[in-house]
Parts: sequence; C-alpha cells; structure tokens
Amino acid sequence: MAGFIVQRIIAMLLTLVAVSIVAFAIIQLPPGDYLTSYIAQLASTGDQVDPRVIENLRSQYGLGEPFYVQYWKWITGVVQGNFGHSFEWKRPVWELIWGRLGNSLMIEGMAVMVMWLVALPIGIYAAVRKYSLGDYLATIGGFVGLAIPNFLFALILMYLAYIWFGTTMGGLFSPEFENARWSLPRIWDFLSHAWAPVLVLAMAGTAELIRILRANLLDELQKPYVTTARAKGLPEWKVVLKYPVRLALNPLISTIGWLLPALVSGSVIVSVVLNLPTAGPMLLRSLTTQDMYLAGAIILLLSVLTVIGTVISDILLALIDPRIRYGSK
Repeated sequence: MAGFIVQRIIAMLLTLVAVSIVAFAIIQLPPGDYLTSYIAQLASTGDQVDPRVIENLRSQYGLGEPFYVQYWKWITGVVQGNFGHSFEWKRPVWELIWGRLGNSLMIEGMAVMVMWLVALPIGIYAAVRKYSLGDYLATIGGFVGLAIPNFLFALILMYLAYIWFGTTMGGLFSPEFENARWSLPRIWDFLSHAWAPVLVLAMAGTAELIRILRANLLDELQKPYVTTARAKGLPEWKVVLKYPVRLALNPLISTIGWLLPALVSGSVIVSVVLNLPTAGPMLLRSLTTQDMYLAGAIILLLSVLTVIGTVISDILLALIDPRIRYGSK
C-alpha cells in the first residue's frame, strides 16, 4: 500500500508541472495581452495613454519577452507563494482569490456532501426495489435533475422565493456580515444564504450519482457471490451492504478527482445569477480581460484540486477494493 501511495504522489507532482505549463499556455493563446486590451478599451472611450507608461509596464511584467521567460518568472513566484500582481485590480493575486476561493470551496464542499447523502440511500433503494414506485420516482427525478440547467433552477428558486416569501435571494452574507470576522452569528448568516446555491449545484450531480449507483448495484446484485450469500442465510441487508454496495461505490469514488473543479467551473453562471462572491465569475472576468496572473493562478489552483482529488480517489479505491492494490503490484 505504501508503494502504491508513493507512485501516485510522484505521478501527481509530474502532472502538476505539466498542468502549470498548459495553464499558462492557455492564457497566452488569445492575441495580444492585457495592455493591448487596456489600450483598446481606453481608445473606445476617447482617452489617450502615454506610450512610455505602456512600455514601462510591459517591461516591468515581462510582457514583451518570450513565452518560456514569462512562464519561468510566474512559476518561480508561485513556488515562493507569490502568484503575481493583477493588472486590472492592481492588487496581489493571492489577496483577491483567497476569500473567493474559500467561498467556492465551502459552497462546493457542502454541495458534494448533499449529493452523497441524498444519492446513496436513493440509489441503493432504487436498485434493491427495482421497478417499484420508488424506483420510478427516482428515475423520473434523475432525468428531471439532469435536464434542467443549474442556472434555470436558480432563476426558478429566486422567482418562487420572491412570490411566496417576498424576499430576494443572492449573495452569501447579509450586508452587516459582509466584511465581518468569522463568528457564530456570521456562520449562521452564511448558512442561511448558502442553502440556495448548495441546492442548485447539488441537483444535477445528485441525479447523476443516483443513476450511476443504481446501474452498478444492479449489475453487482446479479453476480454469483450474492446468490451464494443468500443461500447461506445471511440477512438481506447484510447481503446488499457488505459487498455489492462496496463494489458499486467504485465509480462514485473515482469521480472525486473531477467533482470539485467541475462544480467550481460549472457554477460560473449560477454565481452570476445569484450574485455569489466565488472564484467562478472572477475567473471569467480575468480571462476576458487577459489578466494573465489572476487567470493563471485560478486555473492552476483548480488543476491542483483535480490532481489532489484524483490521488485521494485512487487511495480510497485501493482501500475499498483490494483488487486495485493487487493489480498495482
């Protein structure tokens, strides 16, 4: 098991190096740079920019240098904890993304917990009680959850909240707690606002996990070892939970690697609709303005989440399913 973990960690480090290069290359794909976009924006409003100021900024940030020079400056700063300076916000990148990334992780983490807590019992029930009324209801609910876009569900919730309760949904904090320090009242205020985005983000993922778990568990329940366990007189709950459910969880655990980054990237429109101070809208804005240090930092951190999540899912799979440990040898 120790050798298996070491292999995965080495692969993770090599993958992170490759991902950092790809992330920085993606930011450089559009023609021009932030200063080019900035000059065009000023020109559209009739303002003029001193060419010497632009040249000094270009020299300061190395925008006129080759790709590998810019990448080396950026990645050496990242290794030292310096993610660069945002051109548009004129502030250090880490100060900008610290709070927003924390909000994103809290919202998406709560959404993942809701997805698993809801999908596990419903998926198991739908597989064990195949073609029952509960199974049909779970199937219909799964199709509806997958069919409705998250942003449309958010708009429906906002409309119902206004019609039924006369309140508007949006943001993660009340105005008096927006910039306050964390305390029990602020945590309660956060939870009172967070239920809406958590419910919206968890809907489609829950429906998908229910369908995956049901399909895999139905396949496991047809295998000979389940028939043998029943023939030995084991209780039905033990027959189902001890081995079939354990093996049917493999595909769900393997999704941990991409689940959090997918929620972060997929919540951009939801965050805009609900006015959430998360990383998604800031990433979208930084990409449109070619704010390369800010966009690169967010993309890199999302990639790090993906790689770390993949390593965690591999280790959990090896703990749950011994066949994976033996296969690695």
